[in-house]
Parts: sequence; structure tokens; C-alpha cells
Amino acid sequence: MTSAGDPDITSDFVVPLNVTAVDGNFFTFTGMRALMSMDLPMAFKVTKASAAEFPALIGQSVSMAVLEFSAGSVNPPHTHPRASELLFLLYGSLEVGVVDTTNKLFTQTLQSGDMFVFPKGLVHYQYNANETDIAIAISAFGSASAGLVSLPASVFTAGIDSGILAKSFKTNVSTIEALKLGLTPPKA
Repeated sequence: MTSAGDPDITSDFVVPLNVTAVDGNFFTFTGMRALMSMDLPMAFKVTKASAAEFPALIGQSVSMAVLEFSAGSVNPPHTHPRASELLFLLYGSLEVGVVDTTNKLFTQTLQSGDMFVFPKGLVHYQYNANETDIAIAISAFGSASAGLVSLPASVFTAGIDSGILAKSFKTNVSTIEALKLGLTPPKA
């Protein structure tokens, strides 16, 4: 049997090697304070509190994220290989979808106050179909490090040969190259 989740710890909490003192600050994460500015999101934005940003979560099997959707924005199809996701829609409306292992798509339009669960490892997305208003959601994960595999990025920016992708998607190399170009981040 194979499992991909957080291992159980044998202490109350884990102190990373680079931490020399533990006090109340160790258990406090202030990274969400920026969200309190009430500035409207200009694009889809995620603010995470996972083990990477908040080391006190190591071994605790929990993390969270705040998802801010500008009007008409999307959180593209992706998976979390190490955790289920429980999404709570705080404001606005969202179309959500999850694809099971038989390739069946389940969709729902959520309203403020609704919750939706994305099972561990399954492909899913969220889309703010409202062209004039934002949406804000809070996601809780059953892992301190849920992981993220973005399907567009994994497929089109990881260096897979365009010929292989063209055959896989039953299209031509020029179409694949155009997709790759559209997903390449602009040079700074």
C-alpha cells in the first residue's frame, strides 16, 4: 500500500533546525495581514500558509490558502497530490469542477457561504464567471504541504518535446508552440 500524506509526529510540534527559540511568535503567522487592505484583486491571486511559509505547521497535517479572484479569472486545472482541499466561498460566486479517476466531471456553482471538497490528487479548478465582481475563498488542506501540480504549466512549460505533445493532443507542433508561448512568463 502506498500513501502520500504527512507522517505522524511523536512530539507536540516540530521545531525546524534553524529555529533557536520557541515562543508565541513561532505559532503565529502574520502573512495574511496584507489581505486586510481591502484592495480588489487585479488577477487571480493565492496567499498560502503552508509549512514553507509557516514552519509551525510541520507535522500538523493542516494548511490553508486565501484565493482572490478578479472578475472573470480562473484558477487553472491542477491537483494537490498530498491533500484533499475544503474550499469555503466567503464572497461572490464561483464555478468549481473536479474530475474523478473515470474522467467524469462534477461541477457546481457556489454562492457565498457554500463549501466544496476536492478529493486528494484529483484534477480540479475554480472559475469566477462574474465579469464585474470579485470572489474570495478560503481553502483548507489536510497536509502541511499539499503540493500543487498545475496542468497547463506541467504539460506546456516543463520542456516536453513539442512533437510529443502534438501527437498526444492530436494537433500540430505550431499549435503546441503557440500554447507554450502563451504560458511562458514574461522576462523581467
